[in-house]
Amino acid sequence: MRTIALEEHYATTEFLNGPGGWLASRAGIVEPISDLGDGRIAAMDEAGADLAVLSLAAPGVEQLDGPEAIRLARSANDELAAAVGRYPDRLAGFAALPISAPDEAAEELERAVRRHGFVGAVINGHSHGRYLDDPFFDPVLARAAALKVPVYLHPTIPPAAVVESSYAGFADEVTFALATVGWGWHINTATHVLRLILGGVFDRYPSLQFVVGHMGEGIPFMLPRFDATLTPELTGLRHPVSTYLRRNLHYTFANFNDEATYANLVAQVGVGRVCFSADYPFGSMKAARAFLDGLALDDDDRALISHGNAERLLGV
Repeated sequence: MRTIALEEHYATTEFLNGPGGWLASRAGIVEPISDLGDGRIAAMDEAGADLAVLSLAAPGVEQLDGPEAIRLARSANDELAAAVGRYPDRLAGFAALPISAPDEAAEELERAVRRHGFVGAVINGHSHGRYLDDPFFDPVLARAAALKVPVYLHPTIPPAAVVESSYAGFADEVTFALATVGWGWHINTATHVLRLILGGVFDRYPSLQFVVGHMGEGIPFMLPRFDATLTPELTGLRHPVSTYLRRNLHYTFANFNDEATYANLVAQVGVGRVCFSADYPFGSMKAARAFLDGLALDDDDRALISHGNAERLLGV
């Protein structure tokens, strides 16, 4: 059965020498994340992954100012496009976008989709503390909607003021883990999704699709509470929050290989909104595939998660 992995990461040498320098502190990450060649394909083969959709690792270019963000995004996209060209049946791309310059980001998305055949974009959280519900970013969202491509909303470290107010006061290593992989960047991403909804983004662009990883970043657990407290009478939205979460969001595994978390996700949003991913190389492709194979699914649901939902979303 064909398997498509939606949240898989890469990094260029230029990125590693710039905003991606933090990856050097992660043991065993630099070599596989830099490999856009036979080593990556071999790892996919070993895990039984047929197609990997690659995105520039966090923090991407979102925290760079316009000119530098534009230059680095374009360079990274061109390098990824070359790799996709070498392995067109095995690799696909999400475009890095210089969202600190929204008009240029919209043009870069168009270029990446039209010229390189990319299947969407990745945006790593906020940009200088600004979230995508801000009308400042409307050129990017409008272009994604017009191109009919999704945006993968990936976590990034919360704004410095949030880290200081909510996560500081421990050893540096504990604060970093709490503010990022242990809690903060998942909760911050969930809050970002709610801001998109409450800011009316999906009322303005009803067909726009976003993707989040990590079994929904905690959103499914809270979904009934959202409907009970953030009602259309209060928010002025056209629909309950749950409608947008089931209509405009897709969700991937992304190294959250836990059956109870998966069961809650499917119970709240339905199997037609769930896609496979491994979060490679931060997560093991083999472990992710073993988790998928171990789920008690009928053939139809297994096909949806392994490839059908992604094919429909990405057109691959």
